[in-house]
Amino acid sequence: MSTMTLTLVLVLALLVGLSLGLLGGGGSILTVPLLVYVAGMDAKEAIATSLFVVGVTSAVGMINHARGGRVRWRTGVLFGAAGMAGAYTGGLVGGHIPDAVLLVAFAVMMIVTAAAMLRGRRDPGSDRAHRQLPVGRVLLDGAAVGLATGLVGAGGGFLVVPALALLGGLSMPVAIGTSLLVIAMKSAAGFAGYLSSVQIDWGLTLAVTGFAVVGSLAGARLAGRVPADVLSRLFAWFVLAMGTFVLVQQAPAHIAVPVLAALAALGAGAGVCYGLVARCPLRRAVHRT
Repeated sequence: MSTMTLTLVLVLALLVGLSLGLLGGGGSILTVPLLVYVAGMDAKEAIATSLFVVGVTSAVGMINHARGGRVRWRTGVLFGAAGMAGAYTGGLVGGHIPDAVLLVAFAVMMIVTAAAMLRGRRDPGSDRAHRQLPVGRVLLDGAAVGLATGLVGAGGGFLVVPALALLGGLSMPVAIGTSLLVIAMKSAAGFAGYLSSVQIDWGLTLAVTGFAVVGSLAGARLAGRVPADVLSRLFAWFVLAMGTFVLVQQAPAHIAVPVLAALAALGAGAGVCYGLVARCPLRRAVHRT
């Protein structure tokens, strides 16, 4: 890897950490494309490396939330334990799935994540904040989210935060803090699952992790100064574009251009509808509460 490429990878790793610090998620969504298309890793190595990077970064970011009382340990450990089982299984299985299939699955996860972000997160409100924790449902959902994380290295904060808010009745700040505990736990398990079949470039992995941690600390300091709603929506559109790019990259050459043209036309039509049509169904779906 050239010095220029390495520099670019490390600068982009700062942005990965910044995303985690500002939004409580988005680390793997950015890390896997960074490692595949910039660092030149294959899909399995990129997914495994991203699990390590995001796991360590989340654990560091959780410290400040814990000090502020924004980590619900019992809920996080229950959800995280189930997520670890799912993530380890996903990591074992993912190591034997073709790269193209993994990247298509990752792209689909990116698009689903972007759609969820555009819909927005709901705060459960004080009336649900102290309800009894549905342990069975927490374990089931934790295992499902963990399986997705282990397989494609994504589906962290933007799946965990809504699940914690809805199932555990946590306020959004507490759900975000608790999600970092869950992400750290299941990322470690998913990484362990991949270690049996993937070789890790530890020098590059530790360098990317270090820069991501620095970015997350900077993001945590900026979190109160940046309008979260605006930032989240801009990030969602970026994730949607990246997911589309990865999906088109994996399409056979003879259909890639028609698919890209169709997606561009669809995107342009959606943009016109959203921006100019008062009764646009897309606008109602995005802003529905």
